[in-house]
Amino acid sequence: MLTNACKNAIRAILYLAMFSNKTTKIGVKQIAESLEIPQPFLAKLLQKLNKSEIVSSTKGPRGGFFIDDKNAKKTVWDIIICIDGSQRFDQCFLGLSTCDDKNPCPVHFTVKPFKDKIMSDFKDKTIVEFAEEIKASNKVISLKDFEILDS
Repeated sequence: MLTNACKNAIRAILYLAMFSNKTTKIGVKQIAESLEIPQPFLAKLLQKLNKSEIVSSTKGPRGGFFIDDKNAKKTVWDIIICIDGSQRFDQCFLGLSTCDDKNPCPVHFTVKPFKDKIMSDFKDKTIVEFAEEIKASNKVISLKDFEILDS
């Protein structure tokens, strides 16, 4: 449903919400290494997010990206709109060109409640609320430090 760019942008913003603030700024290199995202790709995403005021940044030796009080009020939906736009959530699950409540595809009414719930969570929870949930539940936004065993 979301592009890789959008998924990586969400992960990067959640990482910043967990580990940065006005006094603790994080460089693109550290974020890219921690989340295993190509640095040039991530830099472009963060520039776009910065222009949309979803993340803040400062230049210089102590510069980097961070989440300030204003950014903290943004939602995951704001990130999605910035990177992918809303049309991905309007698309038919089966890829039909016309699919809505009046002209439903065979799975429209099965998928619709799930899409509505996801959109609601993305619109109603702030970035900081998601970051706090991640910290509290020990969820991960990167598998970098995990040993993946072959079965």
